[in-house]
Amino acid sequence: MRAVFVGAGSLAVMTARLLLKRGHEVVMIDWNKDRIDALAEEMDCGFLHGDGSKPALLREADPSTTDFLFCLTGNDQTNILASLAGRSLGYGRVVPRIDDPEFEHLCIELGLEDAIIPARTTGRYLADMFEGRDHMEIIALVKDEARVFSFVAREEDEKPIDALDLPRDSRVMFLYRNEKFMLPEPDNKLRRGDEVMIITHSRNIEKLHERWRA
Repeated sequence: MRAVFVGAGSLAVMTARLLLKRGHEVVMIDWNKDRIDALAEEMDCGFLHGDGSKPALLREADPSTTDFLFCLTGNDQTNILASLAGRSLGYGRVVPRIDDPEFEHLCIELGLEDAIIPARTTGRYLADMFEGRDHMEIIALVKDEARVFSFVAREEDEKPIDALDLPRDSRVMFLYRNEKFMLPEPDNKLRRGDEVMIITHSRNIEKLHERWRA
């Protein structure tokens, strides 16, 4: 698979190194030429110098052959703009980083459901660690053909859970509403902005991606 990174900060570099180690192709875009030159000496991937929010530069990175566009600069507005430009150019999946949670609903409105908030993710992990919760136990439960899929509910998803028409062998496990954990009943109605977690068979993942992340 192929990934393009806008921004060459610590999160982008760490993720890129992991992908390279796993045999994937990586291209990194950054405005800092010195940073690019330093990374080029130690990382076997492609580099482009310039503003990653510019459509011309994103087009040069070849969206038609790219599976993921990660927009991970230290500026939320740049990441959102780069994500919108990337989506318009046909990148397979676009993932913007946002540090200010106030931008989260804007991302949802703009259809950028894969936006990540690193501080929140890390905070949840540390708080769970403090309370003795082991995330590896949860991961170990997902075996064989079982997969977990998540999506952020949109306006058209504001309906009872049992009316979602999920693929066979798929169930809503739980959801987060306003950052609060919920175990919903089948007749509970989703609200826009709910983060919904589904357990499903691996054969359904592509169909679920097409429905909620297209």
